Formats: sequence, structure tokens, C-alpha cells
Amino acid sequence: MSVSALETAAVPALVEDAAAAPSMHNAQPWRFRFLRADDVFQVYADLERAMPQADPTTRCLHLGCAAALFNLRTAMAHAGWATDTELLPDPADPRLLAVVRLTGPAPTERGVVEDLAPLYPAIRRRHTSRRPFTDEVIPHAVKDALSAAALLEGARLVFPDPWHIHTLLDLVRDAEGRDATDAAASEELRRWIRVGQDAVRAASDGVPDYAFGPRKLYGSAPVRDFAGRGAVPGREAAAFENVPQLAVLGTTSDGPRDWLLAGQAMERVLLEATLDGLATSLTSQALEWPELRWTLRDPQSAMGFVQMVLRLGYGPAGPGTPRRPVDEILEIA
Repeated sequence: MSVSALETAAVPALVEDAAAAPSMHNAQPWRFRFLRADDVFQVYADLERAMPQADPTTRCLHLGCAAALFNLRTAMAHAGWATDTELLPDPADPRLLAVVRLTGPAPTERGVVEDLAPLYPAIRRRHTSRRPFTDEVIPHAVKDALSAAALLEGARLVFPDPWHIHTLLDLVRDAEGRDATDAAASEELRRWIRVGQDAVRAASDGVPDYAFGPRKLYGSAPVRDFAGRGAVPGREAAAFENVPQLAVLGTTSDGPRDWLLAGQAMERVLLEATLDGLATSLTSQALEWPELRWTLRDPQSAMGFVQMVLRLGYGPAGPGTPRRPVDEILEIA
């Protein structure tokens, strides 16, 4: 079976799976190009969807694109293809983040070092949950498996001790206070929220009001309130967990290649967590302020740079959010 024989059916479907990845404010800052003659997917950053206030270095943009890249690798493994991935292949074009080459049918015998196909069912099940989680403690075996998943992609996932969690939560509150008084940041955020039936119905990106989750009555869970001081009709209020279960994802260095490794590790962890029955959300508020981001790291850890904070637990899964049509993000050449 040749790749060209799959062009009209499999290629768009693979990209649709890739685009189910999370991204900052659901901006979906990615584009894909499939080169039929070379059996290659190219993954590009869509810089028109960058956020100069919250993400001036495009670090979070890279994380989202890398999560989509990991979904693409997983979908291709599920479809029976072996692949080879090269990050940042063209120094002259920094928008080209990765190329994924199809190298032939995936091995089926036992003993394959890396098999992403089992993660595939989680791609469409994984959604950000901004609802309260229960107090049920995540077993150590599950935490160890998630940490191992991050290592497979070249990053580290650490579950902080209570002292470090307290520091993390203080930094998130500090960041939220800064965001509330930063007019430019507030205006940028408003670009990506969709409130009201008409806006939600027409949306192909952004965060719709039904995904905001309930207003927090009390609790320490670091969940961004996209409604801010605005009222959302029919929105309920709820108590969130007082002792959130957090994990810190990081790398030893902090350049575009590291961000791409971290984004793939992030998505691998999220998919593994979904298969383990966990609900998940991402916390980046403190990471959006450089002076706070540095303080997030645990000085006792070998992790040099924190790339994302994950909130994990047992609770309701989040709802699906809008996605851009495939024909807007895919070119077949």
C-alpha cells in the first residue's frame, strides 16, 4: 500500500487527529503540509496566532505545535506507519518546526522499543477539565508511569512536594493579580474567548463559555477563570480542591528545540493520563511572567526550566472545544 493511495482519505484524517491537541487559549497555531513525492509531513508554526503579550517568545506556541506533532506521530503509528521525526530542519525558516517522514509499515512483532499506537484512543478523549477534582490520591505507580512517559520524549515530569506546591500556588495567584491589572494582556485574552450562543456556534477556535468551568467558590486549584469579572448566564459556582495534585514538566535547556521536546512530552503525558482515567488541565499563568517562571522551578531538582504545570486528578472530563476545519490548516503538494 503506497502513501499516494492514501492521499485523499488518510492524510486529512491524520491531520484532524493531530489538530485535537491542546494549545494556549485553543488558538491552534499550527499548519501542516504533506509532500506526496517525498512521503513527508511538514509542521509549521502559524505566527498569525501568536500572543505577543502572554507569549512574547512563542514558547507556548511551540508547546502547542509540538503537542499536535505528537498526535500526528501517534495517529500515523495507529494507521500502521513507521516514521522518523526531525525537529527544526531548516535554520533559514524557523516557522518550519518539524518534518515527519514515513519510512514504511510499522513493525508488528513484539519487542518494538516505541509503540505509540495504544495512545491513539486518548487523542479524542483528552479534553481540558476546568471542573473540580476529587480528593482521591493518584497512585504512585500511575505517577511513575507518567514521569516515564515524559522521559521518553526528552523531558522530565516531577510531582512536587507540599512545600513546592504551596510556592507554585502563590506564584499563580501573583500572576493572576498581574493579569487583572494589565490592560494589554486582558485585551489579548478577550480575543480568544467566545461568550454567547452566536459566538460559540460560529467559533472554530478559542475557549467557548461552556468550557470555562464553574466559578470558584473556594479552593486552591490553579484554574484560569476565562470569564474574569464578566458574568456568563447560567454559569454555576463550585468548590474546588484545597490540595490540588500538580506536576511540573521541564527541560534542562530553554530554546525552541527544548520547547518542541517539552510539548511532545506534555501531550504524551496527557494521553497516558487520559487512558489511566485521570482528568487534566494545564496551568501556565505564572509561566507567562519571566520573573515568576524562574521561581517555579524546584532548586533541589535537576530541571533547569519549567515549561508547563499540569493539574491532574479524578473528576469529570472537560468538554470538547472547537477546531479549525482541516482545509484551513492542511496543504497537500
